[in-house]
Amino acid sequence: MTRAKRRVVILAPKPFQAPRQALRLPWSVDSLVLKTLLREVAALTGEHAILVGVSSGIAIVLGIGLGIAGTRHAALRQMSVTVASVLQTIPSLALFGFLLPVPLIGGIGRHTAILCLVLYSLLPVLRNTIVGIATVDRPVREAAIAMGMTDSQLLRLVELPLAAPTILAGVRIALVTNIGTAVIAAVIGGGGLGVLIFRGVASADTLQILAGAIPAAALALIADGGMSLLERRVAIR
Repeated sequence: MTRAKRRVVILAPKPFQAPRQALRLPWSVDSLVLKTLLREVAALTGEHAILVGVSSGIAIVLGIGLGIAGTRHAALRQMSVTVASVLQTIPSLALFGFLLPVPLIGGIGRHTAILCLVLYSLLPVLRNTIVGIATVDRPVREAAIAMGMTDSQLLRLVELPLAAPTILAGVRIALVTNIGTAVIAAVIGGGGLGVLIFRGVASADTLQILAGAIPAAALALIADGGMSLLERRVAIR
Protein backbone atom coordinates (compact mmCIF):
# COMPACT_ATOMS: atom_id res chain seq x y z
CA MET A 1 0.00 0.00 0.00
CA THR A 2 1.47 3.28 -1.16
CA ARG A 3 1.25 6.17 1.16
CA ALA A 4 0.05 9.38 -0.45
CA LYS A 5 2.52 12.14 -0.10
CA ARG A 6 1.09 15.27 1.23
CA ARG A 7 2.56 18.62 0.33
CA VAL A 8 2.25 21.42 2.78
CA VAL A 9 1.99 24.82 1.16
CA ILE A 10 2.60 27.84 3.33
CA LEU A 11 0.87 30.93 2.04
CA ALA A 12 3.07 33.92 2.77
CA PRO A 13 1.56 37.39 2.53
CA LYS A 14 2.49 39.29 -0.60
CA PRO A 15 4.69 42.32 -0.15
CA PHE A 16 2.84 45.59 0.02
CA GLN A 17 2.49 47.36 -3.29
CA ALA A 18 1.31 50.95 -3.33
CA PRO A 19 -1.34 51.74 -5.90
CA ARG A 20 0.25 53.19 -8.98
CA GLN A 21 -2.22 56.05 -9.27
CA ALA A 22 -1.79 57.15 -5.66
CA LEU A 23 1.90 57.97 -6.12
CA ARG A 24 1.44 60.35 -9.05
CA LEU A 25 5.12 60.37 -9.87
CA PRO A 26 6.28 62.20 -12.99
CA TRP A 27 8.02 59.12 -14.42
CA SER A 28 4.98 56.83 -14.14
CA VAL A 29 2.79 58.58 -16.68
CA ASP A 30 0.96 57.22 -19.67
CA SER A 31 2.33 58.52 -22.99
CA LEU A 32 -1.08 59.85 -24.06
CA VAL A 33 -1.43 61.78 -20.81
CA LEU A 34 2.07 63.18 -21.28
CA LYS A 35 1.36 64.33 -24.84
CA THR A 36 -1.84 66.02 -23.74
CA LEU A 37 -0.02 67.72 -20.89
CA LEU A 38 2.77 68.94 -23.18
CA ARG A 39 0.22 70.53 -25.51
CA GLU A 40 -1.38 72.26 -22.54
CA VAL A 41 2.02 73.44 -21.31
CA ALA A 42 2.76 74.97 -24.72
CA ALA A 43 -0.59 76.80 -24.79
CA LEU A 44 -0.29 78.08 -21.22
CA THR A 45 3.31 79.17 -21.80
CA GLY A 46 2.03 81.30 -24.67
CA GLU A 47 -0.63 82.81 -22.40
CA HIS A 48 2.02 83.48 -19.76
CA ALA A 49 4.28 85.19 -22.28
CA ILE A 50 1.41 87.39 -23.47
CA LEU A 51 0.54 88.41 -19.90
CA VAL A 52 4.15 89.28 -19.15
CA GLY A 53 4.81 90.97 -22.49
CA VAL A 54 1.75 93.22 -22.46
CA SER A 55 2.02 94.21 -18.79
CA SER A 56 5.79 94.75 -18.97
CA GLY A 57 5.45 96.87 -22.10
CA ILE A 58 2.88 99.13 -20.45
CA ALA A 59 4.97 99.35 -17.25
CA ILE A 60 8.10 100.26 -19.24
CA VAL A 61 6.35 103.05 -21.15
CA LEU A 62 4.72 104.44 -17.99
CA GLY A 63 7.84 104.05 -15.86
CA ILE A 64 10.20 105.73 -18.32
CA GLY A 65 7.68 108.49 -19.08
CA LEU A 66 7.03 109.26 -15.41
CA GLY A 67 10.75 108.98 -14.67
CA ILE A 68 11.67 111.54 -17.33
CA ALA A 69 8.92 113.89 -16.15
CA GLY A 70 10.04 113.37 -12.56
CA THR A 71 13.56 114.57 -13.32
CA ARG A 72 12.03 117.88 -14.47
CA HIS A 73 9.41 118.26 -11.72
CA ALA A 74 10.34 117.42 -8.12
CA ALA A 75 6.74 117.23 -6.88
CA LEU A 76 5.78 114.73 -9.57
CA ARG A 77 8.89 112.69 -8.83
CA GLN A 78 8.11 112.44 -5.13
CA MET A 79 4.45 111.59 -5.68
CA SER A 80 5.05 108.95 -8.38
CA VAL A 81 7.84 107.21 -6.48
CA THR A 82 5.76 107.19 -3.28
CA VAL A 83 2.71 105.68 -4.99
CA ALA A 84 4.79 103.07 -6.84
CA SER A 85 6.62 102.17 -3.62
CA VAL A 86 3.35 101.66 -1.74
CA LEU A 87 2.04 99.41 -4.53
CA GLN A 88 5.27 97.41 -4.41
CA THR A 89 4.92 96.76 -0.67
CA ILE A 90 1.46 95.21 -1.07
CA PRO A 91 1.66 91.40 -1.38
CA SER A 92 0.95 90.38 -4.96
CA LEU A 93 -1.98 88.11 -4.09
CA ALA A 94 -3.53 90.87 -1.97
CA LEU A 95 -3.17 93.35 -4.85
CA PHE A 96 -5.06 90.96 -7.12
CA GLY A 97 -7.78 90.74 -4.48
CA PHE A 98 -8.01 94.51 -4.00
CA LEU A 99 -8.68 95.12 -7.70
CA LEU A 100 -11.35 92.44 -8.14
CA PRO A 101 -14.30 94.50 -6.79
CA VAL A 102 -13.22 97.78 -8.45
CA PRO A 103 -15.80 98.84 -11.08
CA LEU A 104 -14.75 98.98 -14.75
CA ILE A 105 -11.14 97.89 -14.15
CA GLY A 106 -11.77 94.97 -11.80
CA GLY A 107 -13.38 91.57 -12.15
CA ILE A 108 -12.33 88.07 -13.11
CA GLY A 109 -10.20 87.83 -16.22
CA ARG A 110 -6.99 88.69 -18.00
CA HIS A 111 -7.48 92.48 -18.00
CA THR A 112 -7.38 92.63 -14.20
CA ALA A 113 -4.29 90.43 -14.14
CA ILE A 114 -2.51 92.71 -16.61
CA LEU A 115 -3.41 95.80 -14.57
CA CYS A 116 -2.05 94.19 -11.38
CA LEU A 117 1.18 93.22 -13.12
CA VAL A 118 1.62 96.75 -14.49
CA LEU A 119 1.19 98.31 -11.04
CA TYR A 120 3.45 95.75 -9.39
CA SER A 121 6.33 96.15 -11.86
CA LEU A 122 6.24 99.94 -12.24
CA LEU A 123 8.66 100.87 -9.45
CA PRO A 124 11.92 99.36 -10.79
CA VAL A 125 11.56 101.08 -14.17
CA LEU A 126 10.47 104.40 -12.65
CA ARG A 127 13.19 104.49 -10.00
CA ASN A 128 16.01 103.43 -12.32
CA THR A 129 14.98 105.98 -14.94
CA ILE A 130 15.12 108.79 -12.38
CA VAL A 131 18.42 107.58 -10.93
CA GLY A 132 19.99 107.00 -14.35
CA ILE A 133 19.19 110.50 -15.61
CA ALA A 134 20.03 112.18 -12.29
CA THR A 135 23.50 110.60 -12.17
CA VAL A 136 24.61 111.98 -15.54
CA ASP A 137 27.69 114.09 -14.84
CA ARG A 138 27.00 117.79 -14.48
CA PRO A 139 29.95 118.85 -16.71
CA VAL A 140 28.47 116.73 -19.51
CA ARG A 141 25.15 118.54 -19.20
CA GLU A 142 26.84 121.93 -19.09
CA ALA A 143 28.89 121.12 -22.18
CA ALA A 144 25.76 120.06 -24.07
CA ILE A 145 23.91 123.23 -23.06
CA ALA A 146 26.93 125.32 -24.04
CA MET A 147 26.75 123.74 -27.50
CA GLY A 148 23.23 125.13 -27.83
CA MET A 149 21.19 121.98 -27.18
CA THR A 150 17.57 122.40 -26.15
CA ASP A 151 16.10 120.46 -23.23
CA SER A 152 14.62 117.83 -25.54
CA GLN A 153 17.93 117.44 -27.39
CA LEU A 154 19.78 117.17 -24.10
CA LEU A 155 17.42 114.42 -23.01
CA ARG A 156 17.45 112.52 -26.30
CA LEU A 157 21.13 112.83 -27.24
CA VAL A 158 22.89 112.95 -23.87
CA GLU A 159 20.88 111.91 -20.82
CA LEU A 160 18.97 108.88 -22.13
CA PRO A 161 21.98 107.27 -23.86
CA LEU A 162 24.11 107.65 -20.73
CA ALA A 163 21.29 106.45 -18.47
CA ALA A 164 20.38 103.49 -20.71
CA PRO A 165 22.30 100.79 -18.74
CA THR A 166 20.62 101.84 -15.49
CA ILE A 167 17.20 101.99 -17.14
CA LEU A 168 17.69 98.54 -18.68
CA ALA A 169 18.61 97.17 -15.25
CA GLY A 170 15.22 98.36 -14.00
CA VAL A 171 13.50 96.83 -17.02
CA ARG A 172 15.23 93.51 -16.31
CA ILE A 173 14.05 93.52 -12.69
CA ALA A 174 10.50 94.38 -13.74
CA LEU A 175 10.45 91.67 -16.40
CA VAL A 176 11.72 88.91 -14.12
CA THR A 177 9.36 90.03 -11.35
CA ASN A 178 6.43 89.93 -13.75
CA ILE A 179 7.23 86.40 -14.90
CA GLY A 180 7.04 85.16 -11.33
CA THR A 181 4.05 87.26 -10.29
CA ALA A 182 2.07 86.29 -13.39
CA VAL A 183 1.77 82.78 -11.93
CA ILE A 184 -0.76 84.16 -9.45
CA ALA A 185 -2.90 85.48 -12.31
CA ALA A 186 -4.43 82.01 -12.58
CA VAL A 187 -6.25 82.65 -9.29
CA ILE A 188 -8.42 85.34 -10.91
CA GLY A 189 -8.83 83.63 -14.27
CA GLY A 190 -5.90 85.31 -16.00
CA GLY A 191 -4.48 82.05 -17.35
CA GLY A 192 -0.79 81.29 -17.69
CA LEU A 193 1.41 78.63 -16.16
CA GLY A 194 -0.12 79.20 -12.73
CA VAL A 195 -3.11 77.12 -13.93
CA LEU A 196 -0.95 74.00 -13.90
CA ILE A 197 0.77 74.84 -10.62
CA PHE A 198 -2.41 75.53 -8.65
CA ARG A 199 -4.18 72.54 -10.19
CA GLY A 200 -1.23 70.34 -9.26
CA VAL A 201 -1.19 71.63 -5.70
CA ALA A 202 -4.94 71.03 -5.34
CA SER A 203 -4.68 67.44 -6.60
CA ALA A 204 -1.22 66.64 -5.14
CA ASP A 205 0.02 65.99 -8.68
CA THR A 206 3.78 66.45 -8.86
CA LEU A 207 3.83 66.25 -12.64
CA GLN A 208 1.48 69.20 -13.12
CA ILE A 209 3.34 71.29 -10.55
CA LEU A 210 6.63 70.69 -12.35
CA ALA A 211 4.99 71.24 -15.74
CA GLY A 212 4.07 74.75 -14.64
CA ALA A 213 7.09 75.61 -12.50
CA ILE A 214 9.86 74.53 -14.89
CA PRO A 215 8.72 76.65 -17.90
CA ALA A 216 8.14 79.65 -15.60
CA ALA A 217 11.65 79.33 -14.19
CA ALA A 218 13.07 78.90 -17.69
CA LEU A 219 11.31 82.06 -18.90
CA ALA A 220 12.72 84.01 -15.95
CA LEU A 221 16.26 82.76 -16.58
CA ILE A 222 16.05 83.53 -20.31
CA ALA A 223 14.70 87.04 -19.64
CA ASP A 224 17.35 87.74 -17.01
CA GLY A 225 20.18 86.47 -19.20
CA GLY A 226 18.98 88.29 -22.30
CA MET A 227 18.51 91.61 -20.52
CA SER A 228 21.89 91.28 -18.76
CA LEU A 229 23.56 90.76 -22.13
CA LEU A 230 21.77 93.80 -23.54
CA GLU A 231 22.86 95.89 -20.54
CA ARG A 232 26.52 94.98 -21.11
CA ARG A 233 26.36 95.80 -24.81
CA VAL A 234 24.73 99.17 -24.17
CA ALA A 235 27.25 99.98 -21.43
CA ILE A 236 30.17 99.20 -23.78
CA ARG A 237 28.81 101.54 -26.44
